[in-house]
Amino acid sequence: MSAPLKIAVPNKGRLSEQALELLSKAGLHVPLHARSLLADVNGQWRLLFVRTQDIPEYVATGSADAGITGLDLVAEHGASVETLLKMGFGRCRLVLAVPRLSQIKQLSQLQGQRIATVFPNLTARFFKERSVNVAVIPLSGATEVAPHVGVAEAIVDLVETGSTLQQNGLVELETMLQSEAVLIANNLSLHTQKALLDELQAALKSVLDAKARRYLMVNVPRSQLESVKALLPGVTAPTVMNLLGREDWVALHAVVHESEVNRLIPALKRCGVEGLLILPIERMVS
Repeated sequence: MSAPLKIAVPNKGRLSEQALELLSKAGLHVPLHARSLLADVNGQWRLLFVRTQDIPEYVATGSADAGITGLDLVAEHGASVETLLKMGFGRCRLVLAVPRLSQIKQLSQLQGQRIATVFPNLTARFFKERSVNVAVIPLSGATEVAPHVGVAEAIVDLVETGSTLQQNGLVELETMLQSEAVLIANNLSLHTQKALLDELQAALKSVLDAKARRYLMVNVPRSQLESVKALLPGVTAPTVMNLLGREDWVALHAVVHESEVNRLIPALKRCGVEGLLILPIERMVS
């Protein structure tokens, strides 16, 4: 029997909750009491619970075969890892921001200025690529206060909505990186643990693909079938079946995008349909 695939996951915070929920839906169920340091699941998987910011290092060095962390942390670490899958949660932006009353309105005006950030490597690379010389001031947190206490003229920080910047009298100058949770893999493990990595990636993708889809079942007058089919831009052509004892009616099943549901309901009703059901999909393999 091959060694279990070691997967590094965040040990706390919102990203941890979302990662564990996704893994659970993909069949990797981890009991609450087992979420301390490591947990073996189904004899195939070994979950390592570590700090989110340490996961790129664990994966790059081979201490873990795979990991779930933020794309921003992978970029900051400069880790030599393979990004296998974008997860669609934990979305945020790494932005450059200055005080609202600052005279700095464009990137070039930061020449010779100080930038406070918890992402010193990303920040240094960003300004070097644009030939703007700055002094990067590494901080461990609370970068928003840095311009107000004279530590720096600008900051680089993660934002989701930008409301925290506004509350602290800051405005965005430029978005440096779009980030979200990603599944990453060790380069050597891509060969030595290929089967399990492929299995993990496929399982997680099937959950993510299903998340935004809904399974629609409805009875349709045969005379309205073409009109109803025209309303359904599904993943594949809808399935149409005869209804027992109802030659003038058919049952139609289709997969539709969640964002289309509210539009479809009144449109389908206008076609005289009956027995409309819209159900969540647990997993979908294309």
